[in-house]
Amino acid sequence: VAAIAARRQPRTDETGRCAVLYPAVAEVARRVGADAVGLVDVGCAAGFNLVVDRVAIAYGNGQSLGDPASPVRVSCSVVGDRPVPTRALPEIVARVGVDPDPLDVTDPDDARWLRACLWPDAPDRSERVARLDAETALAAAVSPVLLRGDVVDLLPDAFARVPAHALPVVTTTWALSRLSPEGRLRFLHRLDEAASGRPVAWVSVEGVGVAPAIPTLGDRRASGHSTIGLAVFDGATVRAEAVGRCWSRGRLVAWPADC
Repeated sequence: VAAIAARRQPRTDETGRCAVLYPAVAEVARRVGADAVGLVDVGCAAGFNLVVDRVAIAYGNGQSLGDPASPVRVSCSVVGDRPVPTRALPEIVARVGVDPDPLDVTDPDDARWLRACLWPDAPDRSERVARLDAETALAAAVSPVLLRGDVVDLLPDAFARVPAHALPVVTTTWALSRLSPEGRLRFLHRLDEAASGRPVAWVSVEGVGVAPAIPTLGDRRASGHSTIGLAVFDGATVRAEAVGRCWSRGRLVAWPADC
């Protein structure tokens, strides 16, 4: 047990993140005019963010997104009176994850570790196990490409796996806090480099002030919520905007921006 605990990182990924990612990715694709996107998820773990289009998402105000027939169902409360944008995602033609230690859900050992990371004393543990099984099946069905190593250094390889006709959309969900301030700037530089050949988009869901170039909406650091940011890199031009806030890893969202 000690050897496994020393080698493995705890994994608490849940598709509550999809309730934030789905409208954000759809919006940034609209801004670029993309008919197809390639997802590049940084800090992908088991790649659950890469099946964002295959999850059924229900918002507390009656809105819904995603696949209504999906076995994975996500609920999210909307804070405030502004609705979440409900345009559909364009076709996803590439799914690439980068992580220092990605988990392959088709590997029995990795699958057991994911289950071991579920809270043993959670009152809804049986529901969590069933949801993990459904998430695992979705990820296995799409077979995302998982790249192992330094997440910043791997970005050029990840971009190369997105077809030329598709918009590369990088997603980070509480991943940049694991990087040093210098590492976050290197990450930003990699996106800028990639945009010399074609537009590149970035959807960030990070703590206030963690994502470089993303405005903070005037919030202070450690505010207890996260900022939803959109950025488009196109040649020498960078357009970055904060479009909303979220709490509890995507279980509550506020979308004050006009989209």
